[in-house]
Amino acid sequence: MSVTAIVRFALPEDKTREAARAAFEASAPLYRSVPGLIRKYYLLSEDGRTGGGVYLFDSREDAERRYDAAWRAGIRERLGAEPSIEYFESPVIVDNEVGAVSSAA
Repeated sequence: MSVTAIVRFALPEDKTREAARAAFEASAPLYRSVPGLIRKYYLLSEDGRTGGGVYLFDSREDAERRYDAAWRAGIRERLGAEPSIEYFESPVIVDNEVGAVSSAA
């Protein structure tokens, strides 16, 4: 069953919204080859203080492999913050872009 992971982290006080967007754009190509990752949406709160992402993975195992100790350490080093991660089963997915509804059997 597909799994959605919601990741959040505080952004440094001195990071502007523009700088956050530029950092997201710079890191986007790194996610093209993440095993099991179907889709990623970058998140930036309205006040620009919180960043993160919504990720759709093939499985919980794929998600947990991504968020290993090295990944967490990278977030802490770059942003000085501990990321929070929540996992959700995704039993039904509506994809209006391709005109499809999929569900786990």
